[in-house]
Amino acid sequence: MKMLSIGTSPLNASEISLGCMRIAGMEPSAVDTLLRTSLEAGINYYDHADIYGGGKSETVFAESIARLGIPRKDLILQSKCGIRRGFFDFSKEHILESVDGILSRLNTDYLDILLLHRPDTLVEPEEVAEAFSTLKQSGKVNHFGVSNQNPAQIELLQASLPMKIEANQLQFSITNTGMIDHGLNVNMEIDPSVDRDGGVLDYCRLKKITIQPWSPFQYGFFEGVFLGNPKFPKLNEVLEAMGAEFGVSSTTMAIAWILRHPARMQPIVGTTSPERIKQVAQASEVNLTRPQWYEIYRAAGNTLP
Repeated sequence: MKMLSIGTSPLNASEISLGCMRIAGMEPSAVDTLLRTSLEAGINYYDHADIYGGGKSETVFAESIARLGIPRKDLILQSKCGIRRGFFDFSKEHILESVDGILSRLNTDYLDILLLHRPDTLVEPEEVAEAFSTLKQSGKVNHFGVSNQNPAQIELLQASLPMKIEANQLQFSITNTGMIDHGLNVNMEIDPSVDRDGGVLDYCRLKKITIQPWSPFQYGFFEGVFLGNPKFPKLNEVLEAMGAEFGVSSTTMAIAWILRHPARMQPIVGTTSPERIKQVAQASEVNLTRPQWYEIYRAAGNTLP
């Protein structure tokens, strides 16, 4: 497993992260197998959120880590806060309260990184700065980031923060390529040329903010997976054929496609299948050529100008 730095931080992270949203309802033995497999595959980065399983996902994770006897120093733990039932909340009070709950459920003294989970239009950056400073000074959180934010929203926050935003979690997959499409179709009067995110891809590269693609196998907004889906015959044909050339699965190829981008993204993979974890980890060793990368992009239905 190749490693990368998260933003400009010293975090030495696996270039693939395991997302823990779906583990809340799993049997303890199944969670143990999943986490053991991920660690053996070289994954050391685990993504959580206080809303996953109503908090239970974090508890289940911590219980499994304790059973497996994994030292805290061998893990990089990330969690998110800010989504409440029916509204978003980036208030100082809620951020601090959320982190205390996260730390308790994860049975740890600190988070390696905390992300704000989706934008809050009522955000007061000075309050966020106070919360982040309190968490940093108390040793409860070492680094900070955001999720689903555009460049202007990040700049608004960053102007008040004494620390750098290191990560931005964004939806991205072979079939969700908006952040790439408009950069390829510049100055054209067609739908793919529409900039819907403020140029977030190039912005994050310029600011050295690590993009963490979520739902890397999904199409639409949680409409389903594209792998093996009859809605995407050409894409699956190309992934299977190219995967055969490398001796890996289509699952591996889908992640390798993301890893090939020079932005050095870190996909968040939310599978609960140990076998798929092994396939995903293989993507770290697959090096796509430019023609191969663009062939996959076009197979998903994208056209080049």
